[in-house]
Amino acid sequence: MKNTLFAIAICTAVSGCGVTIQGEAYKDITPSFDPYDFFNGNVKAWGIVQNRSGELVQRFKVNIDGSIDANNVLTLDETFSYGLGEGVTSRVWTINETGINQYRGTAPDILNEATGTVYGNAMQWSYDMELPVDDTTYNVHFDDWMWAFDENTIVNRSYIRKFGITMAEVTIFMQKQNPSYSPK
Repeated sequence: MKNTLFAIAICTAVSGCGVTIQGEAYKDITPSFDPYDFFNGNVKAWGIVQNRSGELVQRFKVNIDGSIDANNVLTLDETFSYGLGEGVTSRVWTINETGINQYRGTAPDILNEATGTVYGNAMQWSYDMELPVDDTTYNVHFDDWMWAFDENTIVNRSYIRKFGITMAEVTIFMQKQNPSYSPK
């Protein structure tokens, strides 16, 4: 009996360590998300990272300059600044559309290729990364989910996993910048 209860407790704890999002649930929700439309130009982002306990370990801003070249390659030049914690200061993504609602991308600190799928107003972006923490670098898996609020705003939730266990969560709000916009 003791062993059975222990096994149930372990299974419950392990199954509670991950988040599973079903992209098909978003395929008919509007507005549709198109990463080429959203990221072509300047995007400002604000985010936080929380560890497994929910403690805030990073607070950051990102300036994203996006452009599409003659070969239909989307380049995202990201510059990070931190209000809490430390991290990468820049990253350049190169993204290609590989099929209907399918994308692949690379960046210097991304292992292999990132893959993405758009489902209506949502996009899943999945990749492995060399993540520096203090004096060590960890190979971790990122499962990013982006949802469009409107044509100018998205929210991104990232789940950082090691050995299948969610070690940290990232929340980022992104807003497409419009140079002709001026607040009243």
